[in-house]
Amino acid sequence: MKVGIVGAGISGLSLVHALEKRDIDVTAFEAREEPGGVVRSRRVGDHVVELGPQRLRLTPGLESMVDDLGLRDRLEFGDDDQPIYVYHDGELKVAPLSVREALTTDLLSPAGKLRMLLEPLMGPPRPNDTVDEYLVRAFGTQAARRYLGPLYSGLYGTDPRDMLVEYSLGRVLEKAGIDRSVLLWVAGKLLEDRETPPMCTFEDGLGELTNGLYEAHADSIHLETPVDSIRERADGYELHTADGSERVDEVVLTAPAEICAELLAPVDSQLEATLRRFNYNPIGMVFLESPFDGTGIGTLVPPGSDVRISGLTWNSSFLDRDGLFTCYIDPLSYPALAEADDEELGRVGAAEFERITDAPATPIHVHRWEPGMPAYDRSWTATDDLELPKGLHLCTNFVGRPGIPGRIRTATAIADELDGEATPAK
Repeated sequence: MKVGIVGAGISGLSLVHALEKRDIDVTAFEAREEPGGVVRSRRVGDHVVELGPQRLRLTPGLESMVDDLGLRDRLEFGDDDQPIYVYHDGELKVAPLSVREALTTDLLSPAGKLRMLLEPLMGPPRPNDTVDEYLVRAFGTQAARRYLGPLYSGLYGTDPRDMLVEYSLGRVLEKAGIDRSVLLWVAGKLLEDRETPPMCTFEDGLGELTNGLYEAHADSIHLETPVDSIRERADGYELHTADGSERVDEVVLTAPAEICAELLAPVDSQLEATLRRFNYNPIGMVFLESPFDGTGIGTLVPPGSDVRISGLTWNSSFLDRDGLFTCYIDPLSYPALAEADDEELGRVGAAEFERITDAPATPIHVHRWEPGMPAYDRSWTATDDLELPKGLHLCTNFVGRPGIPGRIRTATAIADELDGEATPAK
């Protein structure tokens, strides 16, 4: 068997790594001049800035990969025993993510806290529930709209009222094994006393991981070589690039939905149309330098606020990145995002940071992601119509869990599937 992979972001790189460990012949093509996709680190002055994910959890799968690549001595661990805040009524208030915080936070009223305790009686999500409808019914309006909804949906830049549980939060609950009550599941985890994987990064940022994967498998990865089209053959597929064509038995696409649609148009026009239905939200990231010395992991800003950002990561505090903070801007928080230039986004980020923290800030870098994050909005009903021809696979964040550990798990599962097809006697 020979496998062709489109894209060398964290998904494609993880899949190359997993397939080569199984002695499966693999070739990957990446359009950009550097690997990593959204996982990119940069030096800006004295700061290491992350253009994508800001940190990760050292799950067993990731830890094994770190050891494979010889990167353990490059790990740096964050202090995750710090609160996440919600900016509410003009103040920073602690989001109750632990028993202690639930008792002490002033984000919720006493009645709001008691209402949360009724969640085990409210049952699982109902068909056609939005994330907002489910969370309000299960936990009450205060908890749902002040922090639970923003905590989940803020990553995607989508209003919880526009996200159907079945295609978003419901899949997270299902994979966690939660079939009825979230609170009872949390209580069970507390009784098991299992340790949460530690929060970590690398000395020069998360890009060390993707660069390490590329360097370990550089012979199998072609940078600056975009795939122009995919053609079906009687004995597999051909991946066409400017340098020629590559015949493969199986194809795995790791790119955003629109790119997958363009490449698969010659193979299946109905599949192309389905892939074009998925919406993405552009994201603006403003990196700020500030003397603010508060302790915390970050700030959530609920939808509907007059604050023009959707949140902050306090890299300075929990990752010991002195004076560095990351600000997120999306069309939900700032409708003018698409028309704004980088200078304007920098001003918006600095002004809202000062409003939230009462500390001055200076923009040091602005980065935009287009197409950005999967929206997981109502367009995700398209997943019901996804039918892939034999030999085609998707290892993408729009059909699986986002986040680095999630992408590694998906890549490992696809590698196991392909290994089974390559050696059916196993």
